[in-house]
Amino acid sequence: MGRGGRQRHRGARVIDPDPRTAGAATLATLLGSVALAPVFSSAGWFPPVLGAVLAVLAGGLLTRRAGAPALLVPIAQLALLVVVLTALYAPDRALLGLVPTPTSLGRLGDVLADGAAEVREQATPALALTGLLALTALFVGLVAVVVDLLAVAAQRAAVAGLALLVLFCVPVGTVTGSVGLPALVAPAAGFALLLWADQQRVLTGLHGWAGGGAGALRIGVLALAAGIGLAPFVPTAAEGSFGTGLGGGVVGATGTALDPVAEMRGQLSRPQPIELLRVDSSVEDLGYLRAVTLDDYDAEDGWTLSNLDGETAVADEDRLAPLPPRQPSRQVGVDVEVLEHDDRFLPVPSSPLTVRVDGDEGGWRFDAATGTVFGRDVTSAGSRYRVTAAEPRPSPDLLDRAAPLPAGDGLQQRFGALPELDPEIGRLTAELTAGATSPYQRVRRIQEYLTDRGNGFAYSLSTSPGTTGDDLVDFLRLKRGYCEQYAGAMAVLVRQAGLPSRVALGYTPGSVQRDGSRLVTSKDAHAWVEVFFQGYGWVPFDPTPIAVDRRVALPWSPRASDRQEEVAETPTTAAPTGAPATEAPREDRVPDAVPQARTAQEDTSWVRPVALTAGAVLGLGLLVALPAGLRAVQRRRRLARGTASGLWDELLASATDLGIPLDAARTPRRTAEALAAAAGPQAGFAEALTALAMAEEAATYGRPGDRSPDPALAGLLRTARRGLAASRPWHRRAAAVIWPASLVDALRGGLRRPGTSPAAVR
Repeated sequence: MGRGGRQRHRGARVIDPDPRTAGAATLATLLGSVALAPVFSSAGWFPPVLGAVLAVLAGGLLTRRAGAPALLVPIAQLALLVVVLTALYAPDRALLGLVPTPTSLGRLGDVLADGAAEVREQATPALALTGLLALTALFVGLVAVVVDLLAVAAQRAAVAGLALLVLFCVPVGTVTGSVGLPALVAPAAGFALLLWADQQRVLTGLHGWAGGGAGALRIGVLALAAGIGLAPFVPTAAEGSFGTGLGGGVVGATGTALDPVAEMRGQLSRPQPIELLRVDSSVEDLGYLRAVTLDDYDAEDGWTLSNLDGETAVADEDRLAPLPPRQPSRQVGVDVEVLEHDDRFLPVPSSPLTVRVDGDEGGWRFDAATGTVFGRDVTSAGSRYRVTAAEPRPSPDLLDRAAPLPAGDGLQQRFGALPELDPEIGRLTAELTAGATSPYQRVRRIQEYLTDRGNGFAYSLSTSPGTTGDDLVDFLRLKRGYCEQYAGAMAVLVRQAGLPSRVALGYTPGSVQRDGSRLVTSKDAHAWVEVFFQGYGWVPFDPTPIAVDRRVALPWSPRASDRQEEVAETPTTAAPTGAPATEAPREDRVPDAVPQARTAQEDTSWVRPVALTAGAVLGLGLLVALPAGLRAVQRRRRLARGTASGLWDELLASATDLGIPLDAARTPRRTAEALAAAAGPQAGFAEALTALAMAEEAATYGRPGDRSPDPALAGLLRTARRGLAASRPWHRRAAAVIWPASLVDALRGGLRRPGTSPAAVR
């Protein structure tokens, strides 16, 4: 057994039993997984990933310690990985909650299938949902198996670093904007650790595990510097999502669905109404049918939908969104027949308790935070469904006694968050709420300002072009718009006044038919505001001056001006709102919106495409150069060690790169003779080959004391490599640099030494 902890003999390699290399591979994988941190909204992803990586480590250590064949090592690692995933995500179906059974494996498959669906639904930063966590743990566990196989079994630490690059590609491809310094530093540190561990393994017996890491440190620092320098130029997904995300796409412009986005500018066309729903209600004065609520405000993009929690199937729950006990309410039941409605969001009354969709097998999910019922790979087309709900019916006096939420409350932080706003908006909010003694009074002041015609607000199918560059400021100055602008503006002002709020999109209850049912059409699409009051839950407010026959009675939310003339500027009394219906190509995320005139700043939009193109070209160049870089690192390491066996390996690898056919059956001396004959006569070439072959035979078959490095051999290797290169045409020399075949052979051969599979010229 040689000093490097492995026995070298012709055509074979014994795996290093030292567990420190496996430990280094495990730690490197965990460091690489830190790149996933910006992909999730919380740290809930790390514990299952840690369990998966430790399972891979334990599987490798146990099988290698038992002397099992190398092929069984990754099999044992994968088996233990499945055990850990079963214990985490399907314990009730497993033997003793740990040992997989056919039933538990089926349940685990269902969880992973949910994760695949959540990848399509979630936008980064994603919620730490069960299926998504299981899929992430499996993904990182498989990466850990590959890293262990390359770094420990094949002893190719540099190639193992490519697996860490796979982890880093996840945030690069999904996160919009900066991924943060830890996501850059940790994978680079993991790569450096792999290289350091490989150097220590080689130098064991010479310097021990305490030295020889300078080269690895330099490479790690270089990798980190390259990551930081190139990160701004790497293209990212436009919406920063795994797939499209439920809030990231634009639905078809058919008028049969709502776009879950509310911007502060735009223009609506007025097509013929489309019959969407037929509703039978248990009450005559049915309230709003809410489809989705928007909880994320950005000054540029307006109100958008953040990630939805899809872990609750409506078919499995009997109390989806009960109101707080102190909130007065009334029970409402509706039976809905879908006519032309075709959407992934299901319109339901406020605070749904049960939702039963005919033929549903778990495709409809419920997000409790936003009160949204949404489909997973299903839409409402052709459906019938029944809903029981509790509609809030608070009195003004009751709401006036509600206390504000603490600043650190999670709901306050999520639904009260605002970006930096124009100071003019802050001044307006302060002026409107001055002297208000309760949260409810602040909300009423804001609504009265927007609904009082004396303040100049008017309903219009289009917003007027503004000059400030801020659509919210433009609306508040020009005071013309439709429901999305009114609701969006009120929700922002309410948040700035200190209350949680959100924008609700859905439908007014439609018109009563002769048979007593209600017909909801595309003209009934609407947007309103929901405000959260401590102890009473979400309460709707409507600041839009719409026609009387479309209004929902909200006794706690009276309008400052209740005259139908508020809609006189619209040509009809039933002006359509946010449902997309125009057949023209959509250039904006507002339903049927027409973009306003571009500003000078928008005309410089060529900068980002040019930067992204340059980044893509640079990234492609780096990818093409990667094999050559890895091959150069391998060559420098062998030359630095200077051992006869390492230099002979390098000679054979160089021949393989140049496309010279080799035969493993030949001895080093016969191999040297064949290489000399193939390359032709060159000064000093044959002598260098012979000397290298003699040194390799002496190192392989001689005494251990005869294996010390010989500085003269490095010069002989350079002479031999120049001779081999001179004998090949230019295109073969170029191919040897761009795509070194010896690296490919090393990956294919796994445990084989480069060059020993093909060892001599035929």
